[in-house]
Amino acid sequence: MSAFQINLNPLKEPLGFIKILEWFASIFAFATCGGFKGKTEIQVNCPKVGVNKNQTVTATFGYPFRLNQASFHTPPNVSVCDVNWEKHVLIGDYSSSAQFYVTFAVFVFLYCIAALLLYVGYTNLYRDSRKLPMIDFIVTLVATFLWLVSSSAWAKALTDIKVATGHRIVEELEICNPESGVSCYFVSVTSMGSLNVSVIFGFLNMILWGGNAWFVYKETSLHSPSNTSASHSQGGGPPTSGM
Repeated sequence: MSAFQINLNPLKEPLGFIKILEWFASIFAFATCGGFKGKTEIQVNCPKVGVNKNQTVTATFGYPFRLNQASFHTPPNVSVCDVNWEKHVLIGDYSSSAQFYVTFAVFVFLYCIAALLLYVGYTNLYRDSRKLPMIDFIVTLVATFLWLVSSSAWAKALTDIKVATGHRIVEELEICNPESGVSCYFVSVTSMGSLNVSVIFGFLNMILWGGNAWFVYKETSLHSPSNTSASHSQGGGPPTSGM
């Protein structure tokens, strides 16, 4: 096995340079999604119990977006309409799409580190091997497909999260109806700009990995057979005219 020797030349080539971009893009993908915290607020009015002023209740949510576990809370030491608001939660569980997206992004982040270490530290081993470039090529194709799947699933989940934490809350909460004497009005929800960015980086990663597949393919024996001398040793040499 070749000894570890730093060679920065692969980073100047598309193969290494795009891998650095993939590494950065994976960080933004899981950080913008996994680090999100938000809240949604509604105002409540309950004239039947003698309270005519609007009071605010809040539901806090975040990654992994199990909204059905995000209950509403009132201000400290304040009873709003004599209702136990902690029994009322948001609608939906989008943890599967969010966790799949973030987990995959973390694995990509780790793979990029390993690949860069191989490119820079074991350049000759990578270039002289038939298996390593082929493994790299297969992983690149699989990663491209999984970025498409995970980003599409997360984009759909994000759309549903925006609906579930928006104006629709008032329609979904059982307590918010004329029969109960509680009137609810949607106030606000935390901006989800960072989550929009996470979706963008997901599809950006798909483009980067799909584009890099060509440069990885060029390193494989499928594009550049490395053992051309074997055919000469078996066949003796190129056929001569007259045979």
